[in-house]
Amino acid sequence: MTEHKHETHPEIVKRLKRAEGHLKSVIAMIESGRPCLDIAQQLHAVEKAIAQAKRTLIQDHLDHCLEETVGVLPRERRQSIDEFKSITKYL
Repeated sequence: MTEHKHETHPEIVKRLKRAEGHLKSVIAMIESGRPCLDIAQQLHAVEKAIAQAKRTLIQDHLDHCLEETVGVLPRERRQSIDEFKSITKYL
């Protein structure tokens, strides 16, 4: 298998490692009997960080891999491709 890397991958890894640290602290919060509201707030932050990492990965993949597959198109034929890439921001 060939290596598959995009420019955003280091930032995604950093974001996921930060989420991993937060998740470990959430586990410790549960084990130490912290209030559920505090735990829920931290879980929400972990969830958002992971969702953002996923969104960035998907958008980056579409931006680069779709361009490789489709190739250079004249402006009038790019509209549907550009719209497709734009709509993924709402994932």
